[in-house]
Amino acid sequence: MQLKPTFLLIEDNLIDQLVIKQLLRKVLFVEDIHITNNGEEALLWLKNNRDVQKPLILILDIQMPYMNGFDFLRAYDKLESQIKKDTQIYVLSSTLDPDEINEIQSNKYVSKMLSKPFPIEEFKENFL
Repeated sequence: MQLKPTFLLIEDNLIDQLVIKQLLRKVLFVEDIHITNNGEEALLWLKNNRDVQKPLILILDIQMPYMNGFDFLRAYDKLESQIKKDTQIYVLSSTLDPDEINEIQSNKYVSKMLSKPFPIEEFKENFL
């Protein structure tokens, strides 16, 4: 039996945090959801809480204070491979900037880019 994944939501907007958490719970029946407010907090969470026995799904906002999603992805690249094992990253962004979109889509760790607001049905198709 495959273990249910842990979810880490990296999002600074409180409303988005609440909405996405509820969507994950009600539509996908996710139980294990953790929230960090920026990339710096997410890196700390990964270093201190990563249960490598379980798959991990990151939902990463791009525009955040302190450490944005691009900075997080650069720092994530430097983490031990054990921490990154069995991890998928879904980027959430409302950007229309072609350079940003290209940077997101060409990142080797990003499974998919999703547009805000969080498209739960599109995510569900990719997730299942």
